[in-house]
Amino acid sequence: MTHAPATPIVWTEIPVTDLDAAGRFYEAVFGWTLKRESSPVNDMLVFPHDETQGVSGHLYPGTPATGATTHFVLPDTVEDAAARLRQAGGTLLDQPVVEMPFGRFAYALDPDGNSIGLFQPAAREG
Repeated sequence: MTHAPATPIVWTEIPVTDLDAAGRFYEAVFGWTLKRESSPVNDMLVFPHDETQGVSGHLYPGTPATGATTHFVLPDTVEDAAARLRQAGGTLLDQPVVEMPFGRFAYALDPDGNSIGLFQPAAREG
């Protein structure tokens, strides 16, 4: 099997202080089921992905960092995800929802302070 990424970003790693609590947060907000995997270094919770294409990542025990924002695709709207995010312990930043031709998004923080984006793709015409 050959996998040639079509984008320059292929994987993201998000450090969290409590792996299980962070897993519950991301599953609640984005509607995923995370897969626990172990490496020689530590356990991790891997985001759902197709191993032959696309971009994915994982949560791992570590020191949360400030800096880059990782945007995640939502199963529904920014507003619905914002409500789940608040209920799960995240913080929606006090900024307007960004509207772009390809979709819309809002900036938020997970419970560890990692910057995340709640991305709602533009409706696709069928």
